[in-house]
Amino acid sequence: MNGNGRHVVVAGGGGFIGRALCRALLARGWRVTALTRGKPRAPGADPDGARPAFAAWDGRTADGWGHLADGAYALVNLAGESIADGRWTSRRKQAIVESRVFAGQAMVRAATQAAVRPAVLLQASAVGFYGDTGDDPVDESSPPGRGFLADVCLQWEASSRPVESLGVRRVVARTGLVLGRGGGVFEKMLPPFRYYMGGPLGHGRQAFPWIHLRDQVEAMVFLLEREDLSGPFNLCAPESAANRDFCQALGRALGRPCGLAAPAAALRLAFGEMAEELLLGGCRAFPKRLMESGYVFRHPRLAEALANLLAREAR
Repeated sequence: MNGNGRHVVVAGGGGFIGRALCRALLARGWRVTALTRGKPRAPGADPDGARPAFAAWDGRTADGWGHLADGAYALVNLAGESIADGRWTSRRKQAIVESRVFAGQAMVRAATQAAVRPAVLLQASAVGFYGDTGDDPVDESSPPGRGFLADVCLQWEASSRPVESLGVRRVVARTGLVLGRGGGVFEKMLPPFRYYMGGPLGHGRQAFPWIHLRDQVEAMVFLLEREDLSGPFNLCAPESAANRDFCQALGRALGRPCGLAAPAAALRLAFGEMAEELLLGGCRAFPKRLMESGYVFRHPRLAEALANLLAREAR
């Protein structure tokens, strides 16, 4: 579907996923405004192609940008502090929660004030919603889990729910670990493997719900364009993998061994609660609703997805 000049406002448009989404929407003919907490820039071109318009915001309210929601086709909320940039101190946990909740509430405020309300709001979330599920597979019908990440996701999703009472269609993207170049978890994993130091975390049996960046972006566009879809969708590849399986596949793709595991005790000592939930826990999420809706994955298999991501290095 061509965007036909439809306007979309993206909070978090300067992030790893947000930049890729903005490029994809612009390529489809959408008009895109990315909200930024830095100095706004004019639209133009960057090394990756067209660049959206930018509007300043404080990351917490609709002040200064809320008028952009009036007549826009879509609002996209990808905003939120990284959960993996440091030990989960009390202050850090508060920032993680508040950055997500305030952004969602700002989306609601903008939609409420709009004379012509947006047709759809795409709300980011994560498969952390389900907690550590062990070997049990989960889909969108599964209940929320326990722990800090599950609680964050519950509050994150709830923050924008009031738009539904305004007649705005709302879709929730529960995302797995996004694999792409230029940022994200994948770039952090590559250096240890390149230097023959890569290996699984702990016992390595924990689920690793991954998705290629291209599928992440195209699935979000799919959800924006399909006017009959609403509610939660798991954005992760249909092929599940354990942490050690992923490490072995990445090692093969790089021509490197999958080495000794990082001891769980050492990870807990270094990262505390974050290690328990983010590194040693896992979730076997399955994209049931996305596949039932007709989305076709471009990179459904791990080995092929890794080969695609590393293709430039192989040349």
